[in-house]
Amino acid sequence: MAQAEKGNTVTINFTGKLDDGTVFDSTLEDMECGDEECCDDGCEDDECGCGGHESGPMTFVLGEEILFPQIDAAIVGMAPGEKKTVKIAAADAFGEYDKEKVFTVPRSELPEDLVPEVGDELSLSNEDDEELEVVVLEATEDHVTFDANHSLAGEDVTFEIELVSIQ
Repeated sequence: MAQAEKGNTVTINFTGKLDDGTVFDSTLEDMECGDEECCDDGCEDDECGCGGHESGPMTFVLGEEILFPQIDAAIVGMAPGEKKTVKIAAADAFGEYDKEKVFTVPRSELPEDLVPEVGDELSLSNEDDEELEVVVLEATEDHVTFDANHSLAGEDVTFEIELVSIQ
C-alpha cells in the first residue's frame, strides 16, 4: 500500500481540538458550530468554528506546511485510511499569550465614527497602512483596550488526522 511522502498531493480529514475538548476547526461535515449560516457557506472568521473554510476533506501538497509542520511530519509514512493524533504545544501552534500585545489607546486617537464594543473584532491600521487584527477588551469614554493575540494563543492543540488519499 502506498505511503505518503513529501511532495505528494494528499487529501486529509482533520479535527482540531483544545485540551478541554472544544473543537476549533474541522473538515468533517457533521461539525457543529455556533453559526449555522457560517458553516454552511464557509467564511473567514476563525471564531465561528468552521475555521475559515467549507467542510469537506482538505487537499494540499505534503511538505508545504499548509497547516503545521508537526502535521506534515505525522502524515509522512501514513497510508490512506490511517489515522493519527498530533498534539502541538501552544508555543508551536498559535504562540504563547503575550501580555505586551494588549494595549490601550485614547479615544481621541481613534476615528470619530468608530464605536467599539467589548468583543468586537477589528482591523486597525497605522500610518504605514500596516494592519493589525485585534479584539476589543474594554471600551470606556476615554480609552479602548485592544488584544492583538491570536484567539488561540496560549492554547495547546490536538489534531486528529485521517489520510483519505494520496494523488
